Amino acid sequence: MDKAREGSDTELQRKLDHEIRMRDGACKLLAACSQREQALEATKSLLVCNSRILSYMGELQRRKEAQVLEKTGRRPSDSVQPAQHSPCRGRVCISDLRIPLMWKDTEYFKNKGDLHRWAVFLLLQIGEQIQDTEMVLVDRTLTDISFQNNVLFAEAEPDFELRLELYGACVEEEGALAGAPKRLATKLSSSLGRSSGKRVRASLDSAGASGNSPVLLPTPAVGGPRFHLLAHTTLTLEEVQDGFRTHDLTLTSHEENPAWLPLYGSVCCRLAAQPLCMIQPTASGALRVQQAGELQNGTLVHGVLKGTNLFCYWRSEDADTGQEPLFTIVINKETRVRAGELEQAPEWPFTLSISNKYGDDEVTNTLQLESREALQNWMEALWQLFFDMSQWRHCCDEVMKIETPAPRKPPQALAKQGSLYHEMVLSEPVASGGPCEGLLLQNNAISAEIRALLSSYYSDR
Repeated sequence: MDKAREGSDTELQRKLDHEIRMRDGACKLLAACSQREQALEATKSLLVCNSRILSYMGELQRRKEAQVLEKTGRRPSDSVQPAQHSPCRGRVCISDLRIPLMWKDTEYFKNKGDLHRWAVFLLLQIGEQIQDTEMVLVDRTLTDISFQNNVLFAEAEPDFELRLELYGACVEEEGALAGAPKRLATKLSSSLGRSSGKRVRASLDSAGASGNSPVLLPTPAVGGPRFHLLAHTTLTLEEVQDGFRTHDLTLTSHEENPAWLPLYGSVCCRLAAQPLCMIQPTASGALRVQQAGELQNGTLVHGVLKGTNLFCYWRSEDADTGQEPLFTIVINKETRVRAGELEQAPEWPFTLSISNKYGDDEVTNTLQLESREALQNWMEALWQLFFDMSQWRHCCDEVMKIETPAPRKPPQALAKQGSLYHEMVLSEPVASGGPCEGLLLQNNAISAEIRALLSSYYSDR
């Protein structure tokens, strides 16, 4: 137990260190951005990294406090007795996310007023796990915000709380970058040396006076756009359903907010859950099964308990290769289980009776086992299954379909952008040792760092 906990703490610390490095990279990326789409993506990445860092730090702090209380002989709550069973974890997936908009008639139907655009995305959290969707650009031509991502949480408890937060930023015009060449000239004067800096600054000033700047580089400021929390909601096991449902949103923005969007006040999505007990075998082994009505010794089979069924195969290889089982015994919330012994069967003396009601009739199947240890293992697996079903409730009625999310790809605007080196437009070739040679080398290094950052960020998602 100590080794498992130590390994879990180490993994959490590794994730924290990774997000800190990603945050530092996002800051550098934001400082180097020259286009609006780049700045929005970098700001979004920075917000997500900060959220994960706070979440991981909070979880580490809670674990340390629990360890201190354990060493002092105290539990976090002395009035609460520890549970004999812990429910299995499960996979929770939210998909088909849509948020309807409510435009004014003059804006949507008559197309009057200034056309504004917003960049929005969703941040989703269960415990210390935080996921995000792609960023979507929204204007009054859209009736709803649609996110294409399937967001999967692989380690969820049945009492999970899925917090959904909608963030938005008003997309400004390109004028915010208009002063970049002059600010760049001031930087170059000090970074390239006094004499060289004066020559480059004079070149930039003369080009700026003619209206054609030969160098297009980002502003060194790291301010960037700002995302605002527009709405949020919390979804629990009660909202899980194998279908499309509408849930209420709590709006946190007002019309005077620069990032305000005319939200209808609801979010539509499909929220599905797969308890691990429903998709992974929880017990297996040799059994002799005496079906209802049989008077002789039962059939020797290989039993596999998976979900709400005990599958019985001729051989263990049949279960591995996906063959149809010989027969299946249903295990549900109404099933009754009783243990016993048979004196007349010395080779298979221990029994496990499984009874199910079908209307007014009760059908009992008897499992015979070779040892008391095997009986104990099957009993524990069945009691754990009953406990899992009581906690996951309707999610154990049948296996809900969950599609594995496709690997995240870098945003198309960033993919087309290329390196900062390719953004530089020079009026004439730069000679070796010239005043701009150091500038070219510096921006080549920045470009490589940006490419590495983007590759690392999206490969982990």
